[in-house]
Amino acid sequence: MYHGKCLCGEVNVIIKGKISDIIHCHCSLCRKNSGTAFATNGFINTADFTIVSGKDNLTTFSFKPGRNRHFCRTCGSPIYSSNDQDPTRLRIRLGVIDSKISERPLSHNFVASKATWEDLDANLPKYDTFEPSRK
Repeated sequence: MYHGKCLCGEVNVIIKGKISDIIHCHCSLCRKNSGTAFATNGFINTADFTIVSGKDNLTTFSFKPGRNRHFCRTCGSPIYSSNDQDPTRLRIRLGVIDSKISERPLSHNFVASKATWEDLDANLPKYDTFEPSRK
């Protein structure tokens, strides 16, 4: 079971099943929606998803007919996407999950449209907190 919430904590969710088909999506739509180099998404069964609190705080944006992005109206955190053509599954944004996730990403997708500053093979230093130069 996975627990998650938005940035402000108003929307709390539980996922009772597995997360499948996890990918890092570099398409321009995911980059714009997340404001980052890529979005990490996975699929869950709709029946395994519960909004514990904050359902009234969710709002929806439909970029294309039948394709809905659900996010917190207070902090703007993207929570999940739904597709009217497949109501049995939801696409969850893994960044909202607070629990340890046992499943792992399968691939980087749409790399031809990745951000020009994103270097997938970068051998950058890794820090547990801020970079040492930050005061």
